[in-house]
Amino acid sequence: MDRKTLKENSPRTLLQATRYFANPQVCIDFLVAIRWPDGVTCPTCGNTKVSYLANQQRWQCSKKHPKRQFSVKVGTIFEDSPIGLDKWLPAVWLVVNCKNGISSYELARDLEVTQQTAWFIGHRIRLAMQRGTFDKMSGPVEADESFIGGLARFMHKDRKEKKIKGTGGAGKELVVGLLDRETGKVRVAHVADRKKKTLQAHVKEHVEKGAQLMTDELASYTGLDAEYVHQFVNHAEEYVHGNIHTNGIENFWSLLKRGIKGTYVSVEPFHLFRYLDEQGVPVQ
Repeated sequence: MDRKTLKENSPRTLLQATRYFANPQVCIDFLVAIRWPDGVTCPTCGNTKVSYLANQQRWQCSKKHPKRQFSVKVGTIFEDSPIGLDKWLPAVWLVVNCKNGISSYELARDLEVTQQTAWFIGHRIRLAMQRGTFDKMSGPVEADESFIGGLARFMHKDRKEKKIKGTGGAGKELVVGLLDRETGKVRVAHVADRKKKTLQAHVKEHVEKGAQLMTDELASYTGLDAEYVHQFVNHAEEYVHGNIHTNGIENFWSLLKRGIKGTYVSVEPFHLFRYLDEQGVPVQ
């Protein structure tokens, strides 16, 4: 199966995904087309001379060495998992396509697995969705930050006194995001604070120099005009000034918070980056 055929045959709906990935050989062919578009190679030595063992649904390298036989799962998030690809691939489809996210309980019902298994599957998929590219955004780029966490008015009095020590974002987790208007890609990160050093380092890491950059009036973004075409909008006066606004990234925050509050309900801070990776994929 070549890339063109893969794209044409890729399921567009959950019903199509369930039917399409019901055949184990179709699942294998699908992953082979993604992983080895130029032909299967041995993941251990890189040898292209391999033979397919149909009865075992794996390949064997012509060279003799440890791990001579391998499956399409080797070196992927599916490796060492007894769960079949007929469940893994629909799970990937669900996580990627559910804009508000999908909880482990819902995933468990859809796949007919336990909640613990669904939780494991979901986090493996989110791990695979982490950014691993060195390509930078070329703009126009919107930059903004937001606080993630429960509302103080819903906390028990004892917990509020212990957790909330200030106003605004006290007791919440801070995230910073960048939206490339041209591609629709969003890159997000869980950060410790919104000081100039922290926020500007995130911008410089992901945005090409000379790109058009739009932010709000937060003082931490001042000085970026030395490397970018930096324009900002003062939210105390207006939210849009011509083409200058941060509405796109703010819409993303709304989507992210709706998913966390409505689907996941509670997310531990040390797992927050996984949920950011899940929501930070480009919208097709």
